[in-house]
Amino acid sequence: MAWVILIAAGLLEAVWATAMQASKGFRRWRPTVLFVVAMLASMGGLAWAMLEIPTGTAYAVWVGVGAVATVALQAARGKEGLTVVRSLLLVLLVGCLVGLKLVS
Repeated sequence: MAWVILIAAGLLEAVWATAMQASKGFRRWRPTVLFVVAMLASMGGLAWAMLEIPTGTAYAVWVGVGAVATVALQAARGKEGLTVVRSLLLVLLVGCLVGLKLVS
C-alpha cells in the first residue's frame, strides 16, 4: 500500500507544480488554493510512504514520478514540446523508478 500512496503523492506533485505556475506568483486564488491542497496531500503521502519505504528510495521515486507526470501534463496541455529524445529520457527515468521498486 505504501507504494500506491507514494505514486499517488508523486502524481499530486505534478498537480501542485502546474497549479503553482498557473497561480501567476500566487496572485490568482483558485490555482493557489489547488496548489496548497495538492502540495499538502503530496507531502502527506510522501511522509506516510516513508514509514515503510526507506527515505532515499521514497524521495527518489516521489520526485521521479512527479517530474515525469509534470512533463507529460505540460506536453498534453501544449505548454511543452515532447521530442523523441525527451520521450526516451522520460521512459529511461520510469525504468529507473521501476528498478528502485524491484530492488527494494
